[in-house]
Amino acid sequence: MAVNLTDLSLPQLEGLKSQLDQEIEFLTSSIGQLKVVQTKYVEAKDSLNMYVPGTLNDVEHVLVDVGTGYYVEKNVEDSKAFFKRKIDFLTKQIEKIQPALQEKHAMKQAVIEVMNVKIQQLQQSQQSSQMVGPTKA
Repeated sequence: MAVNLTDLSLPQLEGLKSQLDQEIEFLTSSIGQLKVVQTKYVEAKDSLNMYVPGTLNDVEHVLVDVGTGYYVEKNVEDSKAFFKRKIDFLTKQIEKIQPALQEKHAMKQAVIEVMNVKIQQLQQSQQSSQMVGPTKA
């Protein structure tokens, strides 16, 4: 159900703006958290090719943290594929959220514009009522 913003009162517009602010904050936070996790996966994938001095018993297998404290032994190629899938998944999630965030910003801007028009109209009507008021002779 579409609502014409000009039909809403100033308090209703203020409430809608507040709700949009909360949604924008939530979506922005979500994107930030997804980017942090994505960066960790990129770093983990890059560390598979890292050279450090030391001795390893098995250079073909690594332990991969698959979440919630569980580790799985995988060969290096499977590990790279695992991290690539995770990175791709997070990228798609970010790409899904971005348009919603842009839409919320546009909606908020429209609400602010309507609020400004209504405030100007209210101020003009108050000024004209003061001018038209009774005059004492």
